[in-house]
Amino acid sequence: MSKVVNCPTCGKQVEWKPENRFRPFCSERCKKIDLGAWANEEYRVSQSAPTEDEETPPDNRGGN
Repeated sequence: MSKVVNCPTCGKQVEWKPENRFRPFCSERCKKIDLGAWANEEYRVSQSAPTEDEETPPDNRGGN
């Protein structure tokens, strides 16, 4: 029995199997809607605050 997931765009149930080339989406349309949302910056990947080492340029770090 294959796993069933909900399409992230429309919520329709989709079988998670190799034959479904749009997985986890139910269709090419839902896949493109999601891609468009990323392109329009509607989604954002959270980022933690940089550490002190990350804020300092590599040439100015102590050490080697």
